[in-house]
Amino acid sequence: MSETDIIKLTYDTLIVTLKVSAPLLIISLITGLVVSILQTTTSIQEQTLTFVPKLLAVFLAILFFSAYIIHTISDFTIELFNLIVKF
Repeated sequence: MSETDIIKLTYDTLIVTLKVSAPLLIISLITGLVVSILQTTTSIQEQTLTFVPKLLAVFLAILFFSAYIIHTISDFTIELFNLIVKF
């Protein structure tokens, strides 16, 4: 396995990681922003108020994006196994 192959594998791994985690992180970010705006307008400064909606939003995002996540990870795993057989 050459140095170029290792760099490409590392790059592909990082891209797959970003593809899998981006939807969940974006949902969490948007939920946190909305809850923060609501806290600012109502002057409620309860810490658990931000945690529970984010937890629920990420859970729902996992349910919604699970097929995409599984498909992305399985495609990468098949590509990785094919690369192992090649070398």
